[in-house]
Amino acid sequence: MGRDMTIEEVVLREVRMSLIHPFQTSFGETTDRRIILVEVRSGPLQGWGECVAGEGPFFGYETVETAWSILSDYIIPKVLHQVFESPSDLPQQLQRIRGHQMAKASVEAAAWDLYALQLGLPLWKLLGGTRERIACGVSIGIQKNTDSLLRKVEKELADGYQRIKIKIKPGWDMEAVKSVRQYYPDVALMVDANAAYTLEDTEHLKELDDHNLLMIEQPLRYDDLIDHAEIQAKLETDVCLDESIRHSQDALHAFQLKSCRVINIKMGRVGGHTEAKKVHVVSRRYGIPVWCGGMLETGIGRAHNVALSTLENFTLPGDVSSSSRYFERDIIRPPIEVTREGYIELSEIPGLGYQADLNWINEITVRQKTFN
Repeated sequence: MGRDMTIEEVVLREVRMSLIHPFQTSFGETTDRRIILVEVRSGPLQGWGECVAGEGPFFGYETVETAWSILSDYIIPKVLHQVFESPSDLPQQLQRIRGHQMAKASVEAAAWDLYALQLGLPLWKLLGGTRERIACGVSIGIQKNTDSLLRKVEKELADGYQRIKIKIKPGWDMEAVKSVRQYYPDVALMVDANAAYTLEDTEHLKELDDHNLLMIEQPLRYDDLIDHAEIQAKLETDVCLDESIRHSQDALHAFQLKSCRVINIKMGRVGGHTEAKKVHVVSRRYGIPVWCGGMLETGIGRAHNVALSTLENFTLPGDVSSSSRYFERDIIRPPIEVTREGYIELSEIPGLGYQADLNWINEITVRQKTFN
């Protein structure tokens, strides 16, 4: 773009926020979120990123504590006072640090926001986005019973969401799917297993083929590609991979093995916007549609997801929902909102398009560290 970027100062904050409703998956329930925010500064400008690592090592091995340590001791010292032609140069700077994709992604995301502000461009345009609005779906956690599930689905559809995803696990799967399909035969519906099944469950999972689902997300082991190829060959329902795709090479191997027909791209899971764009390119080359998954982010992480979702091959509604679904008060202004038709409209404001609510962030910060 013709203008270098220097990260002059970095501020790490841990904030704590309660979810409006507990969110349950096959690996546990979340009621309160511990969230690491990354602020990078250059002159008068500040860029913001969010680390999506969980409180425990359940979705992946990273946690809030490991991310704070890796960011403090390894990642931030590698980028502080360095001159970059573009944020896409950060992964090269950090390549000696193996793994810790969520920690890396939080700094790279903040750098992208900073660079967009420096250039006076909306982040989504800087990333190469082509959509002025994105279609939104919603993820519904495991419920106590089907009546509760149906009430949730009814509310989300009334709020305009274009696709419903329900979390499943052994003992909470076919009954849940059948109940939704009975009342909503035409709704765009998918399920997410979060690696709760094995190949021994293949015949059971084949029952999903009777319910016209968009896809089943990550049915098998979190790091597997081989067994997913076997089960995809036996299912009519499209398999979508999430946890198994850590970078673009994984995506390439998944397509070569025919392990899936859809990819969920999570910017934090793959290490940042730069790698997410590479996964997007490989997917488009193989004709595989992609969508953007969520990790119970605050508005900062959510705004990055919105920007990423404007790329050309994000053809399916993602889990990019409104701020009000998760938090009584978000940490950005204005909050992210979904229209009654199920879209988020993109802004022409430079950077993320939203303003960090510093007063509220400071009020809910439980620890902070500045690097300069």
